[in-house]
Amino acid sequence: MVLFILILILMAGGIAAWLVASRNATAARWIALLSVCVDFVVTIALWSAAPTPQRWFAECNLQWIPQFGIRLHLAIDGLSLVMLLLTYFLGIMAILCSWTEIQDRAGFFHFNLLWVLAGITGVFLSMDLFLFYLFWELMLVPMYLLIGIWGHERRIYAATKFFLFTQLSGLLMLVAIISLAIIHQQITGVFTFDYEQLLGTALQPNTALLLMLGFFIAFAVKLPIFPLHTWLPDAHTEAPTAGSVILAGLLLKTGAYGLIRFVLPLFPDASRRMAPLMMTIGVIAILYGAVLAVGQSDLKRLVAYTSVSHMGFVLLGIFAGNEIALEGAVVQMVSHGISTGALFILAGLLQQRMHTREITQMGGLWETMPSLSGAGLVFAMASLGLPGLGDFVGEFLVLLGAYRANVSLTVLATLGLVAATLYGLRLGQSAFQGPNPHHWKLPDLNFREWAILGPMMICLIWLGLYPQPVLNAVRPSLAAASQQATPVQEIVRR
Repeated sequence: MVLFILILILMAGGIAAWLVASRNATAARWIALLSVCVDFVVTIALWSAAPTPQRWFAECNLQWIPQFGIRLHLAIDGLSLVMLLLTYFLGIMAILCSWTEIQDRAGFFHFNLLWVLAGITGVFLSMDLFLFYLFWELMLVPMYLLIGIWGHERRIYAATKFFLFTQLSGLLMLVAIISLAIIHQQITGVFTFDYEQLLGTALQPNTALLLMLGFFIAFAVKLPIFPLHTWLPDAHTEAPTAGSVILAGLLLKTGAYGLIRFVLPLFPDASRRMAPLMMTIGVIAILYGAVLAVGQSDLKRLVAYTSVSHMGFVLLGIFAGNEIALEGAVVQMVSHGISTGALFILAGLLQQRMHTREITQMGGLWETMPSLSGAGLVFAMASLGLPGLGDFVGEFLVLLGAYRANVSLTVLATLGLVAATLYGLRLGQSAFQGPNPHHWKLPDLNFREWAILGPMMICLIWLGLYPQPVLNAVRPSLAAASQQATPVQEIVRR
């Protein structure tokens, strides 16, 4: 039951924060913060209680609507555990960074924030496809409200675009889920949405391809992958800081998680058939996102396009067909969540102080804010993949695995690192270094802001220097997904 409690704590905390805020907004913030902290501690305790990776760290499987084969089936393995730790870590940072930014309807803001986190938790834990779809949709409405109510000037446009893209693609996945359950019933006589029972369902090649595309489009929109990414720059630019952190750090990862958890194991033959095309799309996204990032003058828009490029690495790793690339994709997911989340927090801090996100209005900020500028340089270097920081490990493993699958695409993907160097250096030089032509006199980081950015820097350095605990945790899950997606004789092992 502990897995249900993780979700219920967030939902109850959101309701309590909303109710309390009318009398005391600060109390609402503390309730939200404590709710996420409790989930973070419980998840670490689950990991500590079973340090040796097993198939499931914990599992709960109950009847829900038996006449439709729907179960309350939640389970946590190494992959889910790492994603949940990232969820709660970034959730804590999102609440802290909005502590003074959000003054209007603070209770309703934290209600939506915690319900988004509850939906994400459900997505990472669901082992019943119908339950997974419910949590997938649960994420949308509160995220739409976060952008639409507390966003910037074009927030309604951005929120509507985000909702339409994700809702329509989600409907395709729902059709694919129902079709898979019906086909499974025709073959076995059992109508179920249970993930483990649906694994290995014998499908005709063209049927498997169509169903796989239904899942893939939903996950590709959320990842997002070129050319389905157009909602992302608008949503990131218009969202409040906490919304951008949750979007970049977590919602994008639900798409990658879905590809690893569902697409590869449920449709192994179709995944292999489509792998060259998917890897090509991944490389296009790497280059396209990086090149467009170089040309952006809006800081949040620049960071948004870097996400398109980084998620291209993730797609490349997922479809490379070996465990090394899959491990690299997961490390990239975690590192990108932290480094890009931190860059969005920095963009929010700069906008609070300067009332602009235009890089051309910055320059020489090191002179007046050395601590903030130093933190900005660290996270910019992490984003471009500097050795010693987490993003480098993820990209290195992805390229190492992809090289074994397709040398030409791997060579092209490395060109994205050159473009990443350009946008990373441009950000560092144009915003923080050089003279201070606008004579900015601004306050440097305070204690709360250090408490946000400091742990994020430590995590990136830890992932860059010693990623082994993360790799050990996810390896059994990724090995299972890789073996189901790849014939034994084709599995590439170290």
